[in-house]
Amino acid sequence: MRVVIGDRNLLPHRELLEGLVPAHTDLIWHEVFDEAAIIADLGTADVYVGGKFTTAMAAASPRLQLVHVAGAGTDNIAFASLDPRTKVANTFHHEDSIAEYVLSTAIMLRRGFIAQDRALRCGTWSTSVYDDALPQPLSMNGAHIGFVGFGHIGSKSWKLLRGLGCTGSAVTGRGTVDAAAVGLSWAADAAGLNRLMTESDIVVVSAPLNDHTRGMIGTTEFAALGSDGVLINVGRGPLVQQQALYDALQRNLIRAAAIDVWYSYPGPDGKGDPGNLPFAELPNLLMTPHSSGVTKDTFVGRVRDIADNIRRLDRGLSLARTVH
Repeated sequence: MRVVIGDRNLLPHRELLEGLVPAHTDLIWHEVFDEAAIIADLGTADVYVGGKFTTAMAAASPRLQLVHVAGAGTDNIAFASLDPRTKVANTFHHEDSIAEYVLSTAIMLRRGFIAQDRALRCGTWSTSVYDDALPQPLSMNGAHIGFVGFGHIGSKSWKLLRGLGCTGSAVTGRGTVDAAAVGLSWAADAAGLNRLMTESDIVVVSAPLNDHTRGMIGTTEFAALGSDGVLINVGRGPLVQQQALYDALQRNLIRAAAIDVWYSYPGPDGKGDPGNLPFAELPNLLMTPHSSGVTKDTFVGRVRDIADNIRRLDRGLSLARTVH
């Protein structure tokens, strides 16, 4: 069996993966995503592992049986170009790490620690202890958390936030979350988005990106969230309208945001702006480079899932976590 690997996040765990797959497996590693170089290796490949699979790659893969995404998102897979016999599988294991990010950024932004750090670096003690114009911040106890999407990430984040005394609600595409069973105040389909934005102190966005969710949060939703509200986006950048996000922060229509997913991404050198607006100039924005789920724990779990499906394929067994 021949496996082509185009996801560099798996390189630190190369020895683990090679030790878990059948001994006769031929693994071809690519240190960067170079479409032409990967295509050159796909002609005799049985499995491709990576988060991006293009129409050209599909055309070059006559015997491909499995595209295995080394993560949850499949929005960069050219499903329409796949041979009907080619399966697509994904894997998770990022929810614990991303939940830690959600918890930590929620506290940092609600308490104003980011702004205090920047002020103190300039010699200003930005706290109500020294400045009567500054209010005493609220703790997380009693904060209402609104979840836009309530899958692996949302549910794990809620478990942590609930432990701090937060209340919560959720909107999902199907609206099938059993609110009472998980301790939420209520849950609804996308029609409940405006209510969720209005009632929430902090909104966590982790919905999948598709034609129905693209741009779902814009000017109207930010107005509903209000000047004390905090937005945390760990789903996909385009779930939130870029201009509306910038305007809401620049005009202080919301308190702050933590954004881990963006509108443009760099090449292999890791250099490049995350959007076409000057987000870096905003003092009320915490910017991270799509790193909320990037931990050793995440990728060890993913490697084990990928190896499991390679073994299943080798033995002629049904595959796990297939999405196509």
